[in-house]
Amino acid sequence: MDINKYKIGDKGSITKQITTEMVIQFSKITEDKNPIHLDEGFAKNTIFKGRISHGMLVGSLISAVIANIMPGEGSIYLSQSLKFLKPVRHNDVITAEVTVDEIFYEKSRLKLKTICTNQNNEEVIVGEAIVMI
Repeated sequence: MDINKYKIGDKGSITKQITTEMVIQFSKITEDKNPIHLDEGFAKNTIFKGRISHGMLVGSLISAVIANIMPGEGSIYLSQSLKFLKPVRHNDVITAEVTVDEIFYEKSRLKLKTICTNQNNEEVIVGEAIVMI
């Protein structure tokens, strides 16, 4: 991969529905069995008034964009910051988008602005990533 092929503002994104089955599978894989994600009876008595998806499940869509689209195959994920702004409910449709924000030619790295939005175009996660090309 050639760092010179990227420019500030380059973007990539994916859109995916976060289903209840995905939440259940993520819970099994990670051992995060917080009832806020799995138990509607429990979750409806919280500030969210219903089940929400794991924040890291939603954030992992950013990884998919980085690995497959921007910058893509062969890139190495070095760091990621995430700020969780709104809950993601089961069956929300999430778009994860990364945008080249800064280029470090001497180190062959990109700083990416990362944003996840829901079907209402509301930001649910924001952050930044550093990737090596």
